[in-house]
Order: sequence, then C-alpha cells, then structure tokens
Amino acid sequence: MGFLLEARGLSRSFGQVRALDNAAFDINAGEVVALVGDNGAGKSTLVKALTGNLAVDSGELFLDGKPVTIATPHQASDLGMEVVYQDLALAPHLNPVQNMFLGRETARRGPLGWLGFMDEKAMRARAEAGFRELGATVRSMTAPVGAMSGGQRQQIAIVRAITWANRIVFLDEPTAALGVVQTRNVLDTVKRVRDKGIAVVLISHSMPEVLEVADRVQVMRLGTRVATFAREGTTVDQLVGAMTGSLQATNGGTTA
Repeated sequence: MGFLLEARGLSRSFGQVRALDNAAFDINAGEVVALVGDNGAGKSTLVKALTGNLAVDSGELFLDGKPVTIATPHQASDLGMEVVYQDLALAPHLNPVQNMFLGRETARRGPLGWLGFMDEKAMRARAEAGFRELGATVRSMTAPVGAMSGGQRQQIAIVRAITWANRIVFLDEPTAALGVVQTRNVLDTVKRVRDKGIAVVLISHSMPEVLEVADRVQVMRLGTRVATFAREGTTVDQLVGAMTGSLQATNGGTTA
C-alpha cells in the first residue's frame, strides 16, 4: 500500500536561489514524521509546496497513491490538511472562537440562520472542548487574540488546525513560543492526534522533542531530503550529522 501523501522531485527556484531541489517527502496515515534541517534547508518551503501555498517549478504529488494537484490552501483544507505556520495566520482583532471558525462559521438553525445569524453558543462549546483537549491556557474567549501572549496565540492556532484536519496536520515549530507545561501538552496532543489515525508533520529544531514523538525523521539539506531515520535507535548526534552533511544515515536510516 502506498503512502497517504507523497512528493517526488519537487523543485522551486527564487531567482538564482534553489529553495527546493528535487525534494521528496512521504507520510503514512497515523504517523508522525518530523522534518528537520538547518535554517534555509527548505523545510517550510516544502510544507508550503505540499499544502497549496507555493507553486513548484516541477515535481509530483500523490494522495492515497493517486496523482493530485494542490493549488490553493483552500483545496488542501478540503482534502483534510491543515497547517500551523510560525506566523500563526490569526486575525488579531478577533477572539479565539472567531479565529477558530473563521470561514467555517456555524449558522443558527431555522429562519435566523437563513438571515445570517451565527450559532455562537455551539461554536464556543466546540472551541472550549478543543482547548480542554490540548490543555490550553487561553486567558479569555472574548478578548481579541492580538492582546494575548505569543504562547496563547500559538495554542489557539494549534487547536484550530487539530479541530479541522481529518487527514494531515502540519506543525511548523509548534512549541517555539511555549513554556515547559504548554510544550508537554502540545507533544501529548500530537500523540493523541496520531492515535486517531491522522498524520502529523512536525518541523522542529528541538531534537529531543523530535525523537520523543516522531515515528520517522526526514532530514533536509540545501533544499532536498538527504536522509530518513526510524526513531528507534536514532540519536541526536546522527540527526545533527545528517543535517550538516558530516554523517551518513546509519542505524536504520536511509539516504535519499
């Protein structure tokens, strides 16, 4: 059986800069795959190419083994894929519930719904359930998110993605702005999402976090995937060595 999502030969240049160079990627349903590499290795560019946020010059995408073109983020969402980027993409003037349901508002039943009235009670209940599952500590459900801390905004973005994705969640440095307790909640949530059969792509610079939650680790360098490691038996030194080019993939790892 093929992968849930697979990319082959993705390339993209920005002028003279080769951001993706024949890059590959694959992930199975119910699997956590960490995407690691030094700054500028092409991790975030690859995620944008996989989720309709960036057109590529060449390459192929396969979903459930079938060729697919994902041209827009909306199309990716329709396919059950959600992304949390480092900039979070939240509307600062809206509260957490409004951000979670932005573009997915629930209308009230009956004539009021036909007139455009929203079911704010139902949306808030679903949002609160999502925050409880994550263990999020959001200060207020009614305050604009622009007035909240970086950690709280990060949690809101993660809960939103997990709420709507039913196939793949992409998390770009999800714990970078979080404290110890919040980081633990995010890592536990990643495991719970995987256990539901949803694939998780995790971009992280924290090698201990990667080796705790990832089933496989794919290493990027200079715009291409250079190695894939199974978590079992892999060390931080091996990952760093593959990232820098000083160590070939060993101990269950494969070069790409």
